[in-house]
Amino acid sequence: MHSVAILVLDHVVPFDMAAPQQTFAWTHLPDGRPAYRVRLCAETPEVRADGGFTLRVERGLEALADADTIIVPGCSPDAPPPSARVLAALRQAAEAGTRIASVCVGAFVLAEAGLLDGLRATTHWVAAGELARRFPRVEVAPDVLYVDNGQILTSAGAAAALDLCLHMIRRDLGSAVAANIARMSVMPLEREGGQAQFIVHEHPPVPRGSELEPLLEWIEDHLAHEVTLATLAARAGMSERTFSRRFREQTGTTPLQWLLRARVRRAQFLLENTDHPVERIARQAGFGSPTAFRERFRKVAGTTPYAYRAAFHGKSAAPAVRARTAGAAPGPGPVP
Repeated sequence: MHSVAILVLDHVVPFDMAAPQQTFAWTHLPDGRPAYRVRLCAETPEVRADGGFTLRVERGLEALADADTIIVPGCSPDAPPPSARVLAALRQAAEAGTRIASVCVGAFVLAEAGLLDGLRATTHWVAAGELARRFPRVEVAPDVLYVDNGQILTSAGAAAALDLCLHMIRRDLGSAVAANIARMSVMPLEREGGQAQFIVHEHPPVPRGSELEPLLEWIEDHLAHEVTLATLAARAGMSERTFSRRFREQTGTTPLQWLLRARVRRAQFLLENTDHPVERIARQAGFGSPTAFRERFRKVAGTTPYAYRAAFHGKSAAPAVRARTAGAAPGPGPVP
C-alpha cells in the first residue's frame, strides 16, 4: 500500500492538513481495497494548530523515511522557521526518491530545504512575491493551481490542495479512480480557469454569453483547418485591429494564443482517448507539422506528447499505485 506522510509543523493550517488526509484516505482501488495509508507525523508529539487548538501526533520524523509521498501543509504567519531536523529529514527523503508535495505556503518549507532550487513552483498568490524574493533560485508561478515537477509538487492556497491531491491520484491510479474521489469531495475533477495547471478539457473554456461565443465555437469545430486572423475578423464582422482588441477584452488573451491553447487541449484529449499516431493527432489538432506540434505541446504542457500519453492513456483500471516516483518521467506541466 502506498504510504502518505503528512508533516505537521507548528501553527499548521488545519484545512491544509485535513484536505490531503481525507482525500487520500477516501481513495480505493477498483476492487475496493484502500489505495493509500495516510499518517500524520511531527517533530514533537504535540503541535499547535492555527485556530487555537493543539494536535497530538503519534508518529515522529522517522515516518518520513518510510513514506512514498510526503505532504507539507502550510502554516500561519506566526509559525517559527522549520528546524534543521525537519529540513534534513526532507532532504534525505528527496534523495531517496520520495514524492514530496506542499500545500499553500508549505512551499516555503520546501524552498528552505533547497528542494525547489531551479524548479518552477507555486504557493498562495498573496505569498508568491515573498517566495520569489526570499528564494531567487525558485521560478515562482503565482497564477496556477499547482505545479508538478515529477518528484516535487507545489500547490496554491486552500482548495488548490484538493486539485493537487486529485492530480496525484490521477497520476497514480488513472482518471476513473480520481473522478470517484472528486465526487466524494463534491468538486469537479478538472476546474476551469486561467490558474489551472494542466487541467484537461475536451474544449477550452468559452466565455458564455459574449458576442464572440459563436465564433469561438466555430474555431473549436475547425481546429484542423488553417485559421487566420483575417478569417476570424471577417467572420466577426470587424476589422482585424478591432477584433483583436475585443477578443482580448472578452477572453483575456490574443486570438492566436487562444487558438494554440485550443489545439493543444484537443491534442491532449486525443492522446488520452485514442490510439492515433502522434503525426495524425498533429493534423487533427491543426498543427502544420509533427515537429511544430511537438514543440508547441512541450512549451504548453511541459512534456512530450509521447510522455503525456504514457502517463494518462488507458490507465483508468490501473491495479496498483507506483511506490516511488524516482526515475519516473516528469509529470505534466502548465497550461497557460
